[in-house]
Amino acid sequence: MEKFGTAIILAGGKSSRMGFDKQFIEIHEKRLMDILIHELEKEFDEIIIVTNKLQCYLDVTHKVAKDILKEKGPLGGIHVGLKEASSKYSFVVACDMPNINIEYVKYMKKQIENMNIDGCVTKCGNWIEPFSSFYSKDIVNNIEKHLLSNKRSIYSLLEKLNIFYIEEKEARKFSPNWDMFLNLNTKEDLSLYLENYFNNWSR
Repeated sequence: MEKFGTAIILAGGKSSRMGFDKQFIEIHEKRLMDILIHELEKEFDEIIIVTNKLQCYLDVTHKVAKDILKEKGPLGGIHVGLKEASSKYSFVVACDMPNINIEYVKYMKKQIENMNIDGCVTKCGNWIEPFSSFYSKDIVNNIEKHLLSNKRSIYSLLEKLNIFYIEEKEARKFSPNWDMFLNLNTKEDLSLYLENYFNNWSR
């Protein structure tokens, strides 16, 4: 089994704060999902899209999967993604995170390549960033038990697991403004991102 060959894009969720389905966000007339796939293809051989709208990805050459455990939030998506993954570790990102930092991905892989752990997650002070993280295929059963006991929090699950944490100080060497963890949750977030994107793109 390959160790780091898989990336999982979570494209489920209700997108209630955005007002429309976030998996169809467009950046510079390109669907953000397609931008993410293109970036992840630079580092991963297998990409798995977890979505509640399979019919929207009929033209995609990558794996597409749907939650097995329904209405369980992001952990339900991570669960099915890891079940489908052919690698020991999968890089997990959400479909509304536009700034994939490939150099940081490589750094994370290097940090854990000789470890046997359940995941690699970045800290931000006392907070953690559950996405743009690596998770082991071995935690599928842990996730199932957690969800079936009516617990949906990623944070309470990680407390039970053997997670390697990268400290904020180290991560900021790769992303001083922390934009590699940016989520576009609202229309205001999207408008501000597009404004900054076009300003940078036009320079």
